[in-house]
Amino acid sequence: MRSLIPRTRVLVLLLIPAISVFASDVAGQQVDALFAAFSKAHSPGCSVGVIRNGNFIFRKSYGEASLELGVPLTSQSVFYMASVSKQFTAASVLLAAEQGLLTLDDRVRKFIPELPEGAHPITVRQLLHHTSGLRDFLALTYLAGDDTSALASPDNVLRLIARQKGLNNLPGEEFVYSNSNYFLLGLVVQRATGKTLAQFAAENIFVPLGMKHTRFYDDHSVVVPNRVAAYDRGEGGSFRVDWSTIFDIVGSGGLMSNVDDLLLWDRNFYSNKLGKGTLGKELQTHGALTNGHAINYGLGLWLGEYRGLTTVEHSGGTFGYRTELLRFPEQNFSVALLCNVADADVEGLARKIADLYLARQLKPDRSSTAILRSLPDPAPFVGTYLDGRTHMVYTFAESGGSLVAWGAKLRRLGANEFSDLVGNPIAFQSADGDMTATLTLQGEKFFAGNRVPDLKLSESALGRFTGTFISDELRVSYTISLASGALLLKFGDRPPVGMKPVAANEFQAGDLGTLLFHLSAQKQVFGLTLFSQAARGITFTRFD
Repeated sequence: MRSLIPRTRVLVLLLIPAISVFASDVAGQQVDALFAAFSKAHSPGCSVGVIRNGNFIFRKSYGEASLELGVPLTSQSVFYMASVSKQFTAASVLLAAEQGLLTLDDRVRKFIPELPEGAHPITVRQLLHHTSGLRDFLALTYLAGDDTSALASPDNVLRLIARQKGLNNLPGEEFVYSNSNYFLLGLVVQRATGKTLAQFAAENIFVPLGMKHTRFYDDHSVVVPNRVAAYDRGEGGSFRVDWSTIFDIVGSGGLMSNVDDLLLWDRNFYSNKLGKGTLGKELQTHGALTNGHAINYGLGLWLGEYRGLTTVEHSGGTFGYRTELLRFPEQNFSVALLCNVADADVEGLARKIADLYLARQLKPDRSSTAILRSLPDPAPFVGTYLDGRTHMVYTFAESGGSLVAWGAKLRRLGANEFSDLVGNPIAFQSADGDMTATLTLQGEKFFAGNRVPDLKLSESALGRFTGTFISDELRVSYTISLASGALLLKFGDRPPVGMKPVAANEFQAGDLGTLLFHLSAQKQVFGLTLFSQAARGITFTRFD
């Protein structure tokens, strides 16, 4: 009888790894299926790393790093990380604070006196949590009709930010994601430490962790081994290349890294080797508004949930690069996904990978076909919604039984509730024949809009809005003309933008945002104010 006990234990020990390996193989085959569209010759693609308990349980690349050279992607391929960079900028700020070189409650003008001295001082902490109110420099560049060549110099970016006379919101009162915050944090690190962000991060993060292929790319003349090109779709199945070789702005982006190095960064959240040992916890601290409400943005990280599990993540998208680092901290499970094609849905793909490996821990997917059949048709929610406070416009469409916004199908949470692209709830409500849409961030209404009817204005009514309008803050002129019964806006070298009325004197102008025209007592238009998601309240004066 005694001999049966050890034999039984041996059988159990042999069976468990076999089952685990089998399950892993099946999941790996399913991941292959997710990326089948990229796993072919002459296609850009993605590098994937699935991490559990500090080690890769799946690591594979699909597609090519260079279509010109026919070089395949690998886990060592170096990508431009875009906004995934922000967590590394935030980590640099925290480490500089640990060294006594700054505090999070320092006023930003202590380090960057070029910024205008407003009535409400902005702190380093508010930059970290995107509650400063500063307009986004990338949005401002687009609104000014410029391309990325205008951003080649950090001095140009700083001058553009400093030229702004207004804020999106009073500091601390709202969360509005803005790349200006993290660009300025890079300057704060440089001026507080006497070292560039690239130098400080290398000495305090990348070298200590052994991240040999990771750097802040602040000099576009530097050769980066294993760097991949980025692509966008062209005509007839072709691709267009964009290496982004003139862009060396860091802080808001600018990190170069690969899947192998991200494993080392992921490990540090569980066994911190940097600074005083509290870095990982501090990065995952929720920001707070002045009214005490917590927001779901930490320091360079989104803090949310997916199908009942806590998530910590950030994605990025610049040029043709699309990146995502998604962690499930309570499961010690992460997905690193780096792609070099502009239409890769990295957030969606990372969650589909998590679905495969965390199937037993995740709550039922409300967006599954079986559950969707029991929920009402989303068609009643389709339409254009205008928030009268922020003048933001959200448009929802229907496709294949799903509600679509921001170029993606929205995950369904209930009969009249959906999730935005990073897990925030959007609720629809009908009252007295009017439909409203509300997007909530940690208990705060970020967007609260009423659905607007399709307005048809006569040519005489539209004619009053034509003319040339000039903004000193953007140093640009907008020319609005009337053609075939519709208003067209022309600025810079960009193609004309159609303007759709959403109110009697308010128009949606595509990616520009919303234009609110100002009328005199005699009903004459004398100016307008432009509102975009990341740059609100920019004033224009009528010139002619």
